[in-house]
Amino acid sequence: MARSEAAVFTNMCMVYNEQGQILVQDRKKQDWPGITFPGGHVEKGESFVGSVIREVKEETGLTIQSPQLCGVKQFQDKQGARYVVMLYKTNHFSGTLQSSAEGEVYWINRHELLQLPLADDFAEMIAVFEKEDLSECFYEQTTDASWQLKLF
Repeated sequence: MARSEAAVFTNMCMVYNEQGQILVQDRKKQDWPGITFPGGHVEKGESFVGSVIREVKEETGLTIQSPQLCGVKQFQDKQGARYVVMLYKTNHFSGTLQSSAEGEVYWINRHELLQLPLADDFAEMIAVFEKEDLSECFYEQTTDASWQLKLF
């Protein structure tokens, strides 16, 4: 059994403020459209923290500080690589909010989130961002070759 495998690393960050609001992005890309948090790919040679700071800046105009790793999401992509999403959160940020080509970004009250048109499986991911006893979203292949999302 091989101890290494191809992997793709990405990130996502829940930015929140003192008024109980969270920053959301209405993604326009067809590969995962809908409401999510900002994030993107980790570049070769880039740290995970550095990548989430860069991605949030590119997609929102905000500079975040002290992002805290709060979980991961992982699954096998269509090419067979392990796709890993590092999940972060922070309430330390500065700058002026501005949308990007990735999608419109705006603040909402947290209690409004589940009423919006969310990206697939994003509602389940929220639990990992918010619950101290959860740290992972994992897609497990079942005996009938379908995929089942599990939270750990």
